[in-house]
Amino acid sequence: MTGNIVARRYAKALFALAKKAGKKAPAEYGRDLEAFASVLEGSPDLLKVFANPIISADVKKAVLSGVVGKLGLKPMVVNFLSLLADKERLPFVLEVSAYYRTLLDEAEGVMRGQLVTAFALADARQDQIKTKLEKQSGKKLVLSFAVDPAIIGGVVLKVGDKVLDASLRAQLEILKEQIKRGE
Repeated sequence: MTGNIVARRYAKALFALAKKAGKKAPAEYGRDLEAFASVLEGSPDLLKVFANPIISADVKKAVLSGVVGKLGLKPMVVNFLSLLADKERLPFVLEVSAYYRTLLDEAEGVMRGQLVTAFALADARQDQIKTKLEKQSGKKLVLSFAVDPAIIGGVVLKVGDKVLDASLRAQLEILKEQIKRGE
């Protein structure tokens, strides 16, 4: 819980700075932050170094400068990551990045979701579905598609914290419960 609060505060602070820096800055800072977070996700040992309280902040900053030097991040993002190192908050950078993405999506009017089907859909059909959902919601939609044969048929749509389960599996479960109750 504490990590989530810390991540939100730092993400909000960076987002506020990005909005002051210009129109394109929030998206650019977000890309840089995601690039650094993906490096940490790909290297659990590096994350352990940043999370280790025995290692001094100076050593962590030296490691950090080596990593960000290869990524070519914006100076503001580098300064932000250096601040996180000074405050012993680098272990929260994955959560900071995720919450920053949420703030950026809200500011840009973007919703993220996933559509699960029983079989793979053609690209043209995926585009049709995405366009129709964007029309209905009135927002830009970033939709990922997945296949799960266990749903038998129909779709499961997850957007934000909402789930629409129109799968055959769910309908069969409802029918099964109705039969058990004697309806």
